[in-house]
Amino acid sequence: MFEDAPEIIRSFLSYKLNIQNRSPLTVSEYYLDLRTFFRFLFLNRGDTDETELESVDISSLDISYVESVTTADIYDYLLWLAEKGVKAVSRSRKLSAIRAFFKYHTAKSHLIKTDPSEHIDSPSVKRKLPKFLSLEEANALLDSVDMSDDNGERDYCILTLFLNCGMRLSELVGINLSDLSHDLTQLTVTGKGSKQRNIYLNQACKDAVRAYLNVRGRNATKHGDTIKDKNALFLSSRNSRISNKTVQWTVNKYLEKSGLSGKGYSVHKLRHTAATLMYDHGGVDVRLLKEILGHEQLNTTQIYTHVSDRQIEQAMEKNPLANKRK
Repeated sequence: MFEDAPEIIRSFLSYKLNIQNRSPLTVSEYYLDLRTFFRFLFLNRGDTDETELESVDISSLDISYVESVTTADIYDYLLWLAEKGVKAVSRSRKLSAIRAFFKYHTAKSHLIKTDPSEHIDSPSVKRKLPKFLSLEEANALLDSVDMSDDNGERDYCILTLFLNCGMRLSELVGINLSDLSHDLTQLTVTGKGSKQRNIYLNQACKDAVRAYLNVRGRNATKHGDTIKDKNALFLSSRNSRISNKTVQWTVNKYLEKSGLSGKGYSVHKLRHTAATLMYDHGGVDVRLLKEILGHEQLNTTQIYTHVSDRQIEQAMEKNPLANKRK
């Protein structure tokens, strides 16, 4: 993997992949970001005869070159990205890759002595309030499922788990029958970095899972077909594990049926919805919500626990002068 990467980059990627257990996709993004950074340096310093960034060969990158990188080099790179119209959130991600790379080689491999990225602030990113369905819209989405349809129980179960558990798309697709407890009270999901966590299923989830399990085998075999992935909870029309795209298509279908299309809702917005409903209507503590959602950092959870208009209204009514009359 990453055979074309210089050894000093490859050792960092190996650490992320095998020691820190980052996903292959995340590690690939690290590589692409680092490759772009060092290609920029080769061009900016005149260390290559190439004129196009994509053509720059960085195979000669070694310890001495990495040691020569300065804070000013990184600022030049960030400025170049900004001038090319790269958004602040993307520039911040690319800076994170550079930071992680230099932190590894100063604190872990000890190949270099100083970290030129240590005191560079991330580009300021404006946080947008996450889109989420209201309680009424969530109910409308669930009510739009036709249970007489061949996939009615499956689709209703998918929507119920999204809206109640706040799981990620990859987590739902990856659910195995063996991940469910015998009494259907608990579900083990595998999140980012292959980290597992237990989710406790409420009554709505247990009922939806049970109803789907009652027809799962029958629906799969009624045309004489056999189940290809016997341990997968959710099956496609081809009797194999359901794909990300199929789940996305299914959710979009019911968003349209319930009159909610065109509002920017998506599979991930159902995760936002679950978090918001638990926090806003259920009074779930933000630290507990962090564990439910499988976040590593509390500040990540904060974006789901934005203050709602209803909470603002209630806070205003609690002012001791709220009922003052003259």
